[in-house]
Amino acid sequence: MFKFTMTDELTMAKADEDAQRVYAKKLAADRESQKRERAEELPEQRESRLAAKRESEKRRRAEESKEQQGNGLEADRERKNRKRAEESKEQQGNRLEADRERKNRKRAEELPEQRGSRLAAKRESEKRRRVEELQEQQEIRLAADRESKKRKRAEESQEQQEIRLAADRESNKRKRAEESEQPESYRLAFRYNPVDDYSLSRCVQIGTMSKICPYCKALKFNGETMGMCCASGKVKLPLLAAPPEPLKTFLTGTTSESKRFLSKIRKYNSCFQMTSFGAQIENPDQFLSTFKVKGQIYHRAGSLLPFSGENHKFLQLYFISDRNSELNARCEISSNVERTIVSQLQHLFHENNNLVRLFKTAINLMPTDTHKIVISADKTPPGQHVRRYNAPTIDEVAIVMVGNQFLPRDIILHKRNAQLLRIAETHRCYDALQYPIIFWDGADGYHFNIKLMNPATNKEMNKKCSAMHYYSYRLMIRKDEENYILKCRELFHQFVVDMYAKIESERLLYIRLNQTKLRSEQYIHLRDAVINDGNTTNVGRLTILPSSYAGSPRHMHKYAQDAIAYVRLYGRPDLFITFTCNQSWDKILQLLLQGQSAVHRHDITAVSSGKS
Repeated sequence: MFKFTMTDELTMAKADEDAQRVYAKKLAADRESQKRERAEELPEQRESRLAAKRESEKRRRAEESKEQQGNGLEADRERKNRKRAEESKEQQGNRLEADRERKNRKRAEELPEQRGSRLAAKRESEKRRRVEELQEQQEIRLAADRESKKRKRAEESQEQQEIRLAADRESNKRKRAEESEQPESYRLAFRYNPVDDYSLSRCVQIGTMSKICPYCKALKFNGETMGMCCASGKVKLPLLAAPPEPLKTFLTGTTSESKRFLSKIRKYNSCFQMTSFGAQIENPDQFLSTFKVKGQIYHRAGSLLPFSGENHKFLQLYFISDRNSELNARCEISSNVERTIVSQLQHLFHENNNLVRLFKTAINLMPTDTHKIVISADKTPPGQHVRRYNAPTIDEVAIVMVGNQFLPRDIILHKRNAQLLRIAETHRCYDALQYPIIFWDGADGYHFNIKLMNPATNKEMNKKCSAMHYYSYRLMIRKDEENYILKCRELFHQFVVDMYAKIESERLLYIRLNQTKLRSEQYIHLRDAVINDGNTTNVGRLTILPSSYAGSPRHMHKYAQDAIAYVRLYGRPDLFITFTCNQSWDKILQLLLQGQSAVHRHDITAVSSGKS
């Protein structure tokens, strides 16, 4: 029986340390010897050594099980990640440069068949990866690709840019040449096969509205663009407040009273609108429930009070002292409206609409008829942030005398006056004055001071939000949120047409004010006209619409040239096919709100027929 003492343990520990030191020295010596041998070896010796190593590695990997292979790959990744985390920026740059050099040498030496098989394998791998990725991953990848392409193009020299553009032109030429070599059956416009079930085609099956925007949670179809709802996170607006009772119940369409209200919702809105709606309205026929207008849309407002002996109109109705007389006047505006519904809405707007309360307070502060009420187009309440989009408060209303200077877009209302004021489309109260049922609290609408947001930092950018982006955000369907605008049926149709006219007006204004940026002086047709006429004094100030403006002459000319190009490449078309949306499609009925039919939601039927 042996008995170990403390001295024996110390002796054994010292022996282990000596053995480890000897082993470490041996490893260091082996590494140094290996370095010297590799430095002295000839290129042929190096190639044979690396080839033998590759063969040995292949045999080892062929013999290992799947579990061992997975463990080995995981260990390699861990080792590589640790090594890369510890390297300095200079080492990282050297490594990346060496990788690029090695890759370039390998690609320069490969045969055309090897290059083709490598690219084909890469494409297949990319296809599989993209099929498996989630919608959010796809959007992140596309955004990263765009940023990478922007940086790369910003850093390239003029020579590199010319080389890239020349390569793109050559690639397009090859692609078009390959298309022209397709067989005649491929070039036919349409070849119908009665055996095929075309309802199962990918072109028809657009799927459900399951695509969710990662920024604003808007629901979209798979084929819809990423930024159509919120410009990829750059537009952030607060929700419109839910309407109080009884308006909330009226918009549901579940009760008999609410159904009668929704069937005449435009008439009820006209009973309470504060501005007149000016446009040439086309009466829809009995088969098409569509709101159509011709020409320009404009809203006008009169004075707060009528002259003696005249009837109250629009905004003036809110200043009738007797509520019963006010109710009688409102019921006389539109026929077939129910007095009980009008009475309930009248009470709601007097109690909850900030614009009505603002005007009532302001009129009491006007000492004479020569004073005016001025509502600034872009003013922000004192101490408040512009992105809160508050409804106007009495602090924002100025009571001024005649002769004061105003901005062109300000709303200037007289106490008594025979003139009508046109409300600017970009005034923040434009929507609430015309659509009190939608904006029951008088909330602000679109105006120029709404800024885009940086989605990464959640801070305001210098760029302003356009009317198109604003109303695209407002009209989207979002998960777990109620959009009360979509419940307004015929009034929703009028609102969409009105706001689209506003968007087009803003586009035209931008084109008119930015002719130099659009380089309109370079347009060949205008230059030829000036040269041929010879008299430039008769030209006047022209506004040239670019081809990007839908419906402009240059836009139509561009489409005509595209059509000619298609005919030249594919031959004359065999059939001209139009496609009509079926309102009974399941994908339409699934998106309708309670009590709605397809005629109430042109936003869905337009998308469905466009996608199909």
